[in-house]
Amino acid sequence: MAPSGSRSVKRSCQRVLYWIPVLFICLIVAWSYYAYVAMLCIESIENIGEKIVYLLVYHVFFIMFVWAYWQTVFTKPMTPLKEFHLSYSDKELLEREDRGESQQEILRRIAKDLPIYTRTMSGAIRFCDHCQLVKPDRCHHCSVCDKCILKMDHHCPWVNNCVGFSNYKFFMLFLAYSLLYCLFITATDLQYFIKFWTNGLPDTQAKFHIMFLFFAASMFSVSLASLFAYHCWLVCKNRSTLEAFRAPAFRHGTDKSGFSLGLSKNFRQVFGDEKRYWLLPVFSSLGDGCSFPTCLVNQDPEQPSSPSGHNPSVKSGGEIHPFPAKPLRESQSRLLNSGQSWSESEGTMDREKEGTSNLAMTIENET
Repeated sequence: MAPSGSRSVKRSCQRVLYWIPVLFICLIVAWSYYAYVAMLCIESIENIGEKIVYLLVYHVFFIMFVWAYWQTVFTKPMTPLKEFHLSYSDKELLEREDRGESQQEILRRIAKDLPIYTRTMSGAIRFCDHCQLVKPDRCHHCSVCDKCILKMDHHCPWVNNCVGFSNYKFFMLFLAYSLLYCLFITATDLQYFIKFWTNGLPDTQAKFHIMFLFFAASMFSVSLASLFAYHCWLVCKNRSTLEAFRAPAFRHGTDKSGFSLGLSKNFRQVFGDEKRYWLLPVFSSLGDGCSFPTCLVNQDPEQPSSPSGHNPSVKSGGEIHPFPAKPLRESQSRLLNSGQSWSESEGTMDREKEGTSNLAMTIENET
């Protein structure tokens, strides 16, 4: 009982420590509100019209920033659906088998009817031994959250949460509004910062707040601008941070652009189809987080159909990469053209059986 109790205390302490970065952000934002509203606008700005305009615009950015941050922090990460979890009988069967080809055969049977196209680097089925589930595409296990997260991007200590399918839009808006918030403070505080710095205004209690507010806002602007630009690039390429560092592996090999459908469709996967929700921290992303359309299974309209009725997918350069048949979900049919389909080639199954002995058929746990 003692070791179990000590582990429980340790986990509780860790959970408290994880909130320290969030508390730090909250304290900085609360102080910036006081410094800008009370010290700058109310005490230092004498022009009534300028004061009103500054306060109105400031509060718009402040409200949107706090709203987006709240949603990013308190939106629970989504985990795989029940269909990806192993049944009790499958778990027993998997445990009885030796780790190797026999286990991969079981996992391939389970994953046969699931919308899964990614594999491990050795070509094995992606399986989480801890959560006992077949990993959906773009799903990874987070060691901090201790569970598998759909379309996991990264675990962010500044929000004490995993950034993934359920809150990636909120995270993007949090970066955008926090950047606008800092840029607005920097721009409007600059002239008063210069006046205090050159002793153009008398020394008051507001001097320290206004000068330090300018330094803090400008420094945060630089770091936020680089981070926001990077994630904008990821959205345009339809990649997560993990996929940018390690490309997802498909049957034909790794491909960083495997999930890219073009700029417009990539953007709508995160922000949705309805433009009225794009700038609001409300969930509007397309899909369920478990299955994603991929450019590697789009049917080439110029490619003739095979006699058996199967349509192999064609990648740029004329190389044919067949994929197994999988159900096309609503989120995918909304993004893919009407002529695109998920297809299976009989030749693929034969080649897979012949090459089974050459693969390192092991269950690989990915982070």
